[in-house]
Amino acid sequence: MATQHRIALIPGDGIGQEVTPAACRVLDTVGKRHGITFGYDEFDWSCRRHTETGAMMPGDGLARIRDHDAIFLGAVGDPAVPDHVSLWGLLIPIRREFRQYVNLRPVKVFEGVESPVRRALAGEVDLVVVRENIEGEYSEIGGRLGRGFPEEMAVQEAVFTRAGVTRIADYALGLATRRRGLLTSATKSNGIVHTMPFWDEVVAERALSYPDVTLESEHIDALCAKVVLDPAHFDVITGSNLFGDILSDLTAAVAGSIGIAPAANLNPERDFPSMFEPVHGSAPDIAGRGIANPLGAIWAAAMMLDHLGHAEAAAAVEQAIADVLARTPVRTPDLGGTATTAEFTEAVLEFAIG
Repeated sequence: MATQHRIALIPGDGIGQEVTPAACRVLDTVGKRHGITFGYDEFDWSCRRHTETGAMMPGDGLARIRDHDAIFLGAVGDPAVPDHVSLWGLLIPIRREFRQYVNLRPVKVFEGVESPVRRALAGEVDLVVVRENIEGEYSEIGGRLGRGFPEEMAVQEAVFTRAGVTRIADYALGLATRRRGLLTSATKSNGIVHTMPFWDEVVAERALSYPDVTLESEHIDALCAKVVLDPAHFDVITGSNLFGDILSDLTAAVAGSIGIAPAANLNPERDFPSMFEPVHGSAPDIAGRGIANPLGAIWAAAMMLDHLGHAEAAAAVEQAIADVLARTPVRTPDLGGTATTAEFTEAVLEFAIG
């Protein structure tokens, strides 16, 4: 009997509308071979909806997707809607309401994809960024005063709780235990005198419970330089909401293209659905042309398969991605090729189903 999953599908804006169907096609095809079926409930939550109705999603939006097995998001963003409006109207409410406090972003340099970084070689760069996803620098505490006057000011408070830092540290340390046993913690305790020393203290305390993991602590500015100079050194990198966000895009660029990078927003306790998405944005400059790279979305779909308990099916998708890049010339324009979204997806499917 096939295992069935109900997925909340939010294609969103721009190329999200193009890469989401590609990911679903891979899910359906590979799922069929592994006894898995998917049902999709599609929601039009997007900047387009905001322009038409004044809201990214309806007031009861979170209740509508709370009972799904997972959420798959394409992309969000449009020049007509300020980024902070679209982000706080959709992604952040989902992440926080569903306690998706782990943002997980794997990074690999694949054979057949040339990194712009000289020392980033295929088979050597394989790391994961574990970003704290619901507190830190991206808090709602603060405000604006004296709008329009010369003395206008803005205050933004960062919030770091012991519970929040502990749970992300434990997740990252546990992941490092299952990988190469190296955790690098991003900090800036020499300049940010309260929250960052607190982060360092809690991470170091939790590391004592993981004797098989070597803990390194690096200031974020030096860490960014080291990721470029020696990317193969790193295994698991963890950071606060802001630092993890920056490192995620930096490491994706090191891998060759932000178009190939996936992300998972996880509620590890599984009390709520987790959300999966490609890291790239909505790319309005190429939207509608059918040339968006679907690799990030397809890899995110593989992460969703793994989260749902289908490790073998997830591995098949990941291997198919690697095979296309290593064994064929099929590339979308961001990787220097001429393939369309559909052509790249078809190539992945050929390897995935043999």
